[in-house]
Parts: sequence; structure tokens; C-alpha cells
Amino acid sequence: MRKIKIMEHISLDGIIEQGEGYAYDNWTAAFRSPAGLEAVMEAHGNVFDLLLGRVTYDIWAGYWPHAANIPIANGINTATKYVATHRPESLEWGPVEDLGTDIVEGVRRLKDTDGPDVILWGSSTLTTILLDQGLIDEVVLITYPVLLGKGKRIFSESFNARELAFVNTKVTSTGVLINTFRHVGALKI
Repeated sequence: MRKIKIMEHISLDGIIEQGEGYAYDNWTAAFRSPAGLEAVMEAHGNVFDLLLGRVTYDIWAGYWPHAANIPIANGINTATKYVATHRPESLEWGPVEDLGTDIVEGVRRLKDTDGPDVILWGSSTLTTILLDQGLIDEVVLITYPVLLGKGKRIFSESFNARELAFVNTKVTSTGVLINTFRHVGALKI
């Protein structure tokens, strides 16, 4: 059985978006360091597969296949990408598989297979759905010491409260916190 983990670059106020066309383009760049990259690579593991929403897949397909020959790019390019999409016929950057018309059932099937951990990056829609369904095992938040105020948040307003158990934390010299939590379930008040 595979473990599914969320990994997300996030501001202190919960903003996850970055890149061209967003309110604050490339806001994580000033905080990058070799030690931070090493910690993110460690959190990824040596071999992993990816779970992506269609928008993230399209953005990454335009970047990662053309990135430098470095471990992070090589890992992302060789990982099987499992994509939530209504247009599976247009998936070209592989190895790639679509999750089918029922995304939750597709992720359940994926979880029941043998293989490396599956990392969910970038899709707040998938993050919310899969946490609510109890399909996420671990949450890794790469938290930057910035408050952005506006932008896409990691969870939608309809998100149901969840409980997480602390696993570990690492801090880089630039103040980035890499916090790992185990998903416990619905928050009991």
C-alpha cells in the first residue's frame, strides 16, 4: 500500500500560489538555499510518484522537462504523474496516467497498489477532497517567513477541520520551516 503525502510551499498566512501571473511572482526565491533544497529532497525521498491536478500538471509540463540535469528535476521527470483531468487524451509529459472520471476512487485504487510514495503538489482542490476522504497520510508544509495577504490559499472555505500529529521539523538558515505532520482525521471538538 502506498503512502500519499501533501507537500506544499506556503506563506505564514496560508498562500500557496507562486509563479508567473500570480500576485507575487516567485516569492520563495529569496529564501532558497542548498540546505533547504537538501531538506526538501529528503522529504521527497529518492524515488516517488506525483499526484497532480490538471492546472499544476500543465504548468509543470512547461517547465520540468526543460530544467537542468539536477536531482529534483530528474526525480520529477522520471516520476509517474497521476493526473486529475477531464482531458486525458492530451497528457503528453510522462510517464503519466489519468485518475479516471471518479478521482476519489482513482486515488483509492492508486493507494492500494505497490510502488513509491505519491506526492501531491499544488492542487488545493485535490488537497481538500483527499483530506476529507481520509486518503492523505502525511502533510509536509514548507513554510516561508512571509505574509502575502492575498492569493490562492491551501484550503478552500468549504474545507472540513482536520487533526494532524507532529512528526518533525527542520529549519533552514533563511528561516524556512519544513514541518511534517501525520494526518489523524477529522478534528474532534
